[in-house]
Amino acid sequence: MDLPNLAVVLRAALSHVPEERKAAEESLNQFQYTPQHLVRLLQIIVDGSCDMAVRQVASIHFKNFVAKNWSPNDPDESQKVAESDKSMVRENILGFIVQVPPLLRAQLGESIKTIIHADYPEQWPSLLHWVTHNLESQSQIFGALYVLRVLTRKYEFKSEEDRIPLYHIVEETFPRLLSIFNKLVQIVNPPIEVADLIKLICKIFWSSIYLEIPKQLFNQDVFNAWMILFINLLERPVPVEGQPLDPDIRKSWGWWKVKKWTIHILNRLYTRFGDLKLQKSESKAFAQMFQKNYAGKILGCHLQLLNAIRTGDYLPDRVTNLILQYLTNSVTKNSMYQLMQPQIDIILFEIIFPLMCFNDNDQKLWEEDPHEYVRKGYDIIEDLYSPRTAAMDFVSELVRKRGKGNLQKFIHFIVDIFRRYYEAPAEAKPYRQKDGALLAIGTLCDKLKQTDPYKAELERMLVQHVFPEFSSCVGHLRAKAAWVAGQYAHINFSDQDNFRRAMHCIVAGMRDPDLPVRVDSVFALRSFVEACKDLNEIRPIIPQLLDEFFKLMNEVENEDLVFTLETIVDKFGEEMAPYALGLCQNLASAFWKCMASSEADDEADDSGALAAVGCLRAISTILESVSSLPHLFTQIEPTLLPIMRRMLTSDGQDVYEEVLEIVSYMTFFSPTISLDMWNLWPLMMEALNDWAIDFFENILVPLDNYVSRGTEHFLACKDPDYQQSLWNALSSIMMEPNMEDSDIEPAPKLIEVVFQNCKGHVDQWVEPYLRLTIDRLRRAQKPYLKCLLVQVIANAFYYNPSLTLATLHQLGVATEIFTLWFGMLQQVKKSGMRVNFRREHDKKVCCLGLTSLICLPADHIPVEALERIFKATLELLVAYKDQVTESKKQIDDDDDGDDMDGFDADEDDEEVESDKEMGLDDEDGDEVNSLHLQKLAAEARGFQPADEDDDTDDDFSDDEELQSPIDEVDPFILFVETVKGLQASDPARFQNLMQTLDFRYQALANGIAQHAEERRVEIEKEKLEKANAQ
Repeated sequence: MDLPNLAVVLRAALSHVPEERKAAEESLNQFQYTPQHLVRLLQIIVDGSCDMAVRQVASIHFKNFVAKNWSPNDPDESQKVAESDKSMVRENILGFIVQVPPLLRAQLGESIKTIIHADYPEQWPSLLHWVTHNLESQSQIFGALYVLRVLTRKYEFKSEEDRIPLYHIVEETFPRLLSIFNKLVQIVNPPIEVADLIKLICKIFWSSIYLEIPKQLFNQDVFNAWMILFINLLERPVPVEGQPLDPDIRKSWGWWKVKKWTIHILNRLYTRFGDLKLQKSESKAFAQMFQKNYAGKILGCHLQLLNAIRTGDYLPDRVTNLILQYLTNSVTKNSMYQLMQPQIDIILFEIIFPLMCFNDNDQKLWEEDPHEYVRKGYDIIEDLYSPRTAAMDFVSELVRKRGKGNLQKFIHFIVDIFRRYYEAPAEAKPYRQKDGALLAIGTLCDKLKQTDPYKAELERMLVQHVFPEFSSCVGHLRAKAAWVAGQYAHINFSDQDNFRRAMHCIVAGMRDPDLPVRVDSVFALRSFVEACKDLNEIRPIIPQLLDEFFKLMNEVENEDLVFTLETIVDKFGEEMAPYALGLCQNLASAFWKCMASSEADDEADDSGALAAVGCLRAISTILESVSSLPHLFTQIEPTLLPIMRRMLTSDGQDVYEEVLEIVSYMTFFSPTISLDMWNLWPLMMEALNDWAIDFFENILVPLDNYVSRGTEHFLACKDPDYQQSLWNALSSIMMEPNMEDSDIEPAPKLIEVVFQNCKGHVDQWVEPYLRLTIDRLRRAQKPYLKCLLVQVIANAFYYNPSLTLATLHQLGVATEIFTLWFGMLQQVKKSGMRVNFRREHDKKVCCLGLTSLICLPADHIPVEALERIFKATLELLVAYKDQVTESKKQIDDDDDGDDMDGFDADEDDEEVESDKEMGLDDEDGDEVNSLHLQKLAAEARGFQPADEDDDTDDDFSDDEELQSPIDEVDPFILFVETVKGLQASDPARFQNLMQTLDFRYQALANGIAQHAEERRVEIEKEKLEKANAQ
């Protein structure tokens, strides 16, 4: 398509007539791969005589085509763009950056980024020369800086060896860059275009030093030259003239952007490279130099900037946040804290505290857009940029590290606000200061609960200064009271009426006219439910709570809301049965609503998607709580089926783990697996074969349930043929040469499921699965996978020893397999611990497989082989017995140690004069949700391997949770009965075997026989107790 015709088609793509627009798009798609197409699009983009709307469509089409086709993801895929076209685009596109207006520059910039990431340095070696050449040209400096920014950003997050091209870029460009930077900073009354150039230089510097400082900057003179310029920018006031009035536009104004990037860079240098604790020995000299020459100077500039908060002048939120991060990092450093100390009262009471108080922007948002107020309040990303969050972090760090004096002083200040608020008449009460004081008290909750004399006064403080605000005429104080009450719900109330009163106020807050109060009340309720000692306080109002909860879920998409529901369900367990169906229906409805809003606006934040995940997680919690009531699952299934059907396809990739958890519960706890549930099997198999290999461990769980709980249907059904379907998937995965060992671990676990559950019914699959297993065993590297694969063979022996042995002989691998197996059994570490088969389950499977061989006739197993099998089995049984005994002992010890729970160390290191960090925060509490499925049978074989370097042999003490058909088989009794069977059927062979045993093995055999008898008695006793209990 020539240039004029292309312009016509692009204009038609803007048509208001759908038919014309569709025809134009089809034409573009048809000709997009023809030679010169990309080049012509570029010509239209830079043609100033062409209509801007057409140029814009061309730039978007160009960007999208380059993103998709410049460098195909699949290396085997054919190149869609001719090399001659690529070359012409590379030769011309850089110069156009300066020529086109900003609207088009953004699209071209994205294309340049794609091309640089794909082609530099191999296919575009001339790029760096173009940059250095144009940095010397006055008219091309912007374009050169723009491209250099894209180029350095490619390496921003690269590890050391991948950053080598960056060091060459820095070497070639930074001397000239420093010169340009110096000239720009010297300009008197600079225009806004200078700010744009300086901002680009800042971004180039940021990308270049983000992970490592290039060696050129270790030259003190060079580094100092850069630092002089950055500190100059930090010190100098932002020009007043030209500042936009609109605050949203003002914060993005060029000179404020320069200020932000300057502070960003100085913070990065300070926290990553200027901290003596974090540095390797070779970098300590740099850190010492930075601390000595720059850190204090930067701190002084930062404090000067923060004066704007005291005087009421403008300071963008992001700038404030970054400065406070610098101050917070300085608290722990003695030299920096000494510089701060003379001004600490001003910092605390005139800068930090005002930032914690409710302000005009909060009020405007509260009144005009309460949903946005709630979103911002609970958005982690907002926290990263929020001055208020940074102020709270500063206070927390100050009282944690420099508590002596500061904590008492700050609390006195807060108490004085409480007093003034209490004494003032309603029209003069400092409502916003009271809000800030409550935020401070909530922020310091952990410290105050541990520190005398405050911890003894907390209940009185709540009663006097927090609880009265539940009925405040000011909405934001009602919300803050709910939040603070939630923070302190777990303290020991001397008067339970106070706890009761607060909880009822929280429940009442769920019906507050203001949305933020209702949301904060729901969150606080979670803490009260957790802390409640007498559930009769909550039991009568559960229906009311659930009603209010779902009303709120209809208004707000927030995953945190669901945590409260999960807590209630966890706390009341089976008592939730009457509400289970209604809860699942409401949550399913909320899920579809969240998904719809998430899909409707891909550019929006992820709150809808996160809330959808929360809904599914809550459904799992409900299913677990009623797991002992299988009839409920039949009632709930129709509500959940549409979610499972849709989300087990590629549409559900973002929630796949959560959906699989629901499928696992439904297939495990339902009385039987319905045909509707069986219809989900093909969806999971299709996903596994297509895109879901990362979820294989999760898919294993329901597949196990299908085979173990629906064995009859699995074996009988031929349309679809589930046995064939499983074989197709497992063979494809295990034969894939590029598949990592860890990725295929669920495959041998599933083969084990088939052999154990389908005993006597899958003879036709023994040879294929053995052939597949042995092929993969020869390529396996990781010990854990080797163990799993050998266990497939052990399971096959237990399934049918004569068939399996004959198959191994037929494949010509019997000697190879036994040599490998016995070798793995004998491998031990220096500590004496076994290298392989470390779980109880592993040992038991091997015992059953080896024991099954003992009963084979002499023509199957020669004497010397029988002796080796017998001895290996004895040793393994002893190891298994010892591990089971140790596991039981640990469980008993854990039960005895429960009284120690909640024993608090009351550490009161109020002043920390060293730089030593005091510990780590546990932020992973919600991951315990993944433990739900440990109670499922199929999860049994899904435990991860122990760390190969760990010397403990009993890391998997959870083996008693593993459920499978072999749970009912006692390996000691089976072994003794098998040996007795051998003695009865072939006395001579038995006698011959006994004579080969030395004293040690005879002692082991007698010990095992004695233990088998003890186990027989124990099992009979357990059966009797179980019968009596029913």
